[in-house]
Amino acid sequence: MPKVSEDHLAARRRQILDGARRCFAEYGYDGATVRLLEDATGLSRGAIFHHFKDKDGLFLALAQEDAKRMADVAASEGLVQVMRDMLSSPDQFDWLGTRLEITRRLRTDPEFAKAWTQHSAELTEATVGRLERQREAGRLRDDVPTEVLLGYLDLVLDGLIARLASGHAEQDLGAVLDLVEESVRRRD
Repeated sequence: MPKVSEDHLAARRRQILDGARRCFAEYGYDGATVRLLEDATGLSRGAIFHHFKDKDGLFLALAQEDAKRMADVAASEGLVQVMRDMLSSPDQFDWLGTRLEITRRLRTDPEFAKAWTQHSAELTEATVGRLERQREAGRLRDDVPTEVLLGYLDLVLDGLIARLASGHAEQDLGAVLDLVEESVRRRD
């Protein structure tokens, strides 16, 4: 039996993730049947589940990938920049459906919630780290605890995602994010 290269395996995994992302975005987790996942990826169920334990594992891999991408931006530029990127390049954020599905499953699936908690910690840590660095540099308000600022920014992010997912994104959302950013800055 011929050996498959690591590059080939990585490319196949990427193909599966990209197809599954489109499928979950269009049909939601429950609607994304194995048959639809096969159609979206162009691969058989055997090929898909050779790389991922099951549909849940596939969805969690997508969610983890999204959390990592958001964490990278949050660590270097802040959570508000993640939101600005969502507004300026919506085509780069086809994971909105994934994020909404995560929210739904956190409420309804204790096993998923347990697994997701491990993955979501990276975004929280990146955001807290950025907030603390901004505070130390004198750019962040010091009259509000970091945990409260984190909760505030998470709430705004969830609201923005809900607004975008509902198709009601108005032009003034950039101005809203300006207000959010100004509200966490230090006032001299």
